[in-house]
Amino acid sequence: MADLEFNTTSGQTIARELLIAYLNTGTTSAPVWSAIGKRVEDSTAEMDWSQDSKRDILGNTFTTMKKPTITQTFDPIPLDAGDAAAVKLWNLSVKDHDAQALSNQDMLIAHFYATSGQAKFAERYSGCAVAVTSIGGDGGGDLNIATEITYGGDRTLGTVTKGAGGAVTFTEDAA
Repeated sequence: MADLEFNTTSGQTIARELLIAYLNTGTTSAPVWSAIGKRVEDSTAEMDWSQDSKRDILGNTFTTMKKPTITQTFDPIPLDAGDAAAVKLWNLSVKDHDAQALSNQDMLIAHFYATSGQAKFAERYSGCAVAVTSIGGDGGGDLNIATEITYGGDRTLGTVTKGAGGAVTFTEDAA
């Protein structure tokens, strides 16, 4: 894959809203991509490269890294009947305690700011662990859940488009 460009004006920073994580609330063969983190004010994907530095007997330092383990926390996510991702996560975690399903979720990271022509870069992860780590909130406030995602499984690169009504479509890159 050729290097991508940022589709913003030179000198202009990129809006945070152009990096969105989606949970598949449909099926593997007919995915429905639902944004995760509705109403969350801050969320960052942390990349752990398992960096290891060693010094040889000559005093030279060499460092190795592995492919990153990527984790992302969304906290708090107010429970809302119109938030398909929150409803799915509540059912799998609070209602069903389905650890196996929670550790095998289909996620999409859409980079709406990175392009090759009109195509926007996206990466799909087939086996993500989505742990609901808490449920609750302040008295008189909203009922919230918190989640921690560990992106895993097969990483498939492709492009993403947003259609009418905000429907998201992922297209896998040709081999």
